[in-house]
Amino acid sequence: MTWRRTLKRFPFLQALGADDIAKLRRMTSLFLDRKEFSGAHGLAVTDDMAVAIAAQACLPVLHLGLEAYDGFVGIVVHPGQAVARRHATDDDGIVHEYDEVLAGEAVQGGPVMLSWRDVRASGSTADIGYNVVIHEFAHVLDMANGVADGVPRLPTRISRTAWQRTLSDEYAKFCGRIDSDETTALDSYGAEAPEEFFAVASEAFFVSPRDLHAEHPALYALLAQFYAQDPASAARAAG
Repeated sequence: MTWRRTLKRFPFLQALGADDIAKLRRMTSLFLDRKEFSGAHGLAVTDDMAVAIAAQACLPVLHLGLEAYDGFVGIVVHPGQAVARRHATDDDGIVHEYDEVLAGEAVQGGPVMLSWRDVRASGSTADIGYNVVIHEFAHVLDMANGVADGVPRLPTRISRTAWQRTLSDEYAKFCGRIDSDETTALDSYGAEAPEEFFAVASEAFFVSPRDLHAEHPALYALLAQFYAQDPASAARAAG
């Protein structure tokens, strides 16, 4: 059965309580009805692949509501990482072109692009806090207010001032640790910008929550408020 295989492949989903697993299954079905999957470079997106992506995408919005993803429809799945052509203008007005290798990308209005190789490995990469689906869908949440800046559309229980203060403080500490070549629970890519820090922290929050809680307790508490979930407690209870 596809759902049982999905839970087995991604153990962090099994850490949810029985009621939340049932809710996640219902939400996954609705997600599949509302979104359009397509494969790049001849890749055929199977039911197993679509369910694997949908279940992980729904995890962050389990208690926020699927409406948080209403701003896009398309999901493009590449066999592996994709190469995107970029343009950047320097301070002298000179335009530089370069290639960027991507495991995923979310843009305003969609589509969301994902590397199936990275999605498929999400069960094993959870130990290092890496999950491309959660990362990109955290970006979708971040862009809901029109800009990717690490500040998603917040529920009334969280003030924007409190969010920005905590995120800014935690980001500065994290960047300091990266600059000092310290080992961290979060991917160093989070030091690129506040929006990447939010996405990287969201990955760890769901797939390696105890590590995030131990290293960034204030950030963990903020994300627990936002997502209305406490995966660290659930992981401890599961042993």
